Amino acid sequence: MNDRSLAARRAMVDRQIRARGITDEAILDAFMKVPREEFVPPGTSLSSAYGDHPLPIGGGQTISQPFIVALMVDLLHVSAGDRVLEVGAGSGYQAALLSAMGARVVAVEVLEKLALRAGRVLEKLGLRDNVHLVVADGYSGWSPGAPYQGIVLAAAPAEVPRGLPRQLAEGGRLVLPVGRVFQELVVIRRTDTGFLRTPVEPVRFVPLVRRD
Repeated sequence: MNDRSLAARRAMVDRQIRARGITDEAILDAFMKVPREEFVPPGTSLSSAYGDHPLPIGGGQTISQPFIVALMVDLLHVSAGDRVLEVGAGSGYQAALLSAMGARVVAVEVLEKLALRAGRVLEKLGLRDNVHLVVADGYSGWSPGAPYQGIVLAAAPAEVPRGLPRQLAEGGRLVLPVGRVFQELVVIRRTDTGFLRTPVEPVRFVPLVRRD
């Protein structure tokens, strides 16, 4: 961990995340521990890697803006030891953060090239033990690992996939962007009587990729 990387990480946490209301120390610590520059395309400058914006990672996919990643992790209410499903693992950055928080992550990615690269980076950083990477269409979730305390989607389906909320444990939370042109971030919580849907804020994500 070099000084420039650490300084960039600290500035990101202080200015982009903490300043916007994310105060969970476990989340802030994870963002400090995980070097974001490892998850962006080679040749990306450090200032761009830690910039307040998403970045393309290939295959028509992106690594989301740091604050949005932090917000979605915050909305999950994840604790160490919780089992979490991530649909659309992409670069592996969000899986790395969840792993650094002690969550047990099943990360599903339909694009094999992205999944393989994510696996290599997680291995390099010593975060692979808590992450089970699956190359598959995660639109309907990943039932072999259910139930999950949290499910998070890193890309937007047009509507909430019917099977996903059913893979939540009671009290578990599904956090996802939904919509085609106009999207919103929503939280769906499983209760003892059903599912409670709460809108959070407008967002803009790439569409969730599905296998033909």
